[in-house]
Amino acid sequence: MADMPRGVLYPRQHAPIVDTRTHPPGPRAAPFVEYYWHVRWRVAEPYETRVLAHPNVHLVFERPAPLVYGVDRNLFARRLEGRGQVLGVRFRPGGFRPFVSGPVAELADRRVPAAEIFGPEIEEAGDRILAAPDSAAMAALAEAFLLPRLPATADPQAGQAAAIVERIMASPSLLRVDQVAASAGLSTRTLQRVFAEYVGASPKWVLRRARLHEAAARADAGTPVDWAALAVDLGYADQAHLIRDFTATVGTTPSRYARS
Repeated sequence: MADMPRGVLYPRQHAPIVDTRTHPPGPRAAPFVEYYWHVRWRVAEPYETRVLAHPNVHLVFERPAPLVYGVDRNLFARRLEGRGQVLGVRFRPGGFRPFVSGPVAELADRRVPAAEIFGPEIEEAGDRILAAPDSAAMAALAEAFLLPRLPATADPQAGQAAAIVERIMASPSLLRVDQVAASAGLSTRTLQRVFAEYVGASPKWVLRRARLHEAAARADAGTPVDWAALAVDLGYADQAHLIRDFTATVGTTPSRYARS
């Protein structure tokens, strides 16, 4: 496997059967697209892949038809059977806003037929993309589809939203919404409005998800974890608070997850 995105759970089980590759966007698409990702799998028995999703909207070219995935605020799960592949476009936070008529929060926890947003021509584009010889060619075709549909200029507020999300995801020690708002020069209420309009999840959810990503990454590292110390580092009231939060989302305790 070439690329293992942060947030994929049980990576040691995932790696032997799922191949993931990512490709950067070109300069014209870069203000809107974070990267293109290609997943190919081959399993002898059904396998459920689980992911602590990021605050990103995805356009996924798959069978039987392309779908738009809003931010999944729960645990994303997908059952893999036999052989298959998908090509996804991971939009930057705020990068999908030009394609919808209302706040991106309206897509949260939803899977929408891409034809409802991009028109029926996306289905023919999806056929060409999935028939391409390799992941790089697929990504190039996906970008060729998007380029004429992108606005001439990026929305400055979308760029601000992306920068704030990037700061949160890179710094799980950020603890409070008001702290994030102050660092961005915004009021808490304005920050919440910006996130609903452009990101699709609340600042509180993004903060919590960043902490869970870090806890899962520590567990996956294969070295002993001082859960009490990590709870303090991540701003939890105590170790029990971290355990409750992790268990509520992942479905098992951090220590049991680390042993799996």
